[in-house]
Amino acid sequence: MKSKPTGTSRRSGSRCLIICCMAAVASILITGAVFTALCLTVFKPREAEISTHFEDINNSFSPNITSLNVSIDVIITIDNRKNYGSFKFNNAIAYVYYHGDVVAEAQIQHNLVPARGKVNMTSSADFMMGKLISNPNFVDDVVSGSLHLTSTSSLHGKVILFKILRMHATTFSSCNISFNINDRDIQTTCNSKIKL
Repeated sequence: MKSKPTGTSRRSGSRCLIICCMAAVASILITGAVFTALCLTVFKPREAEISTHFEDINNSFSPNITSLNVSIDVIITIDNRKNYGSFKFNNAIAYVYYHGDVVAEAQIQHNLVPARGKVNMTSSADFMMGKLISNPNFVDDVVSGSLHLTSTSSLHGKVILFKILRMHATTFSSCNISFNINDRDIQTTCNSKIKL
């Protein structure tokens, strides 16, 4: 004859089940809290360092001085060594301003900046000399020996963390450009911000 399970054994079995479920939930919560803390601290996307270096100056002349265009080769460096996530961005345009007027544009081709890596990209800034020369500040700046310009760009894309997490992100970059006319030397300093 089989004996019926007593109320005590039923209670201890359900008690073990409750304890196991609580332990599983607690471990999931702790793992989630640790992962969230890591994402918000160690793995949080930081600003990549973006710098520009101007190379050769190629002149393309036309009979009308206001139609003169000057192309300057630009090397754009994105240093992502602070980040554990890669950044994949779309095509973009960088704008160069002279006292508030857009005087040049440079195409930035889509690319992938690897996690803890660095990418160099080549582009060409096409200056519209007519707009530059017709600016009322141009003559004074030429006499002083230097032109001061600024450039801005926005790179829209995704931050990819461990090939699992994907977050939309935009990197904003602004550069101060100083062109010494006598030495034909170009100095740039850039700042960047990331928005998730």
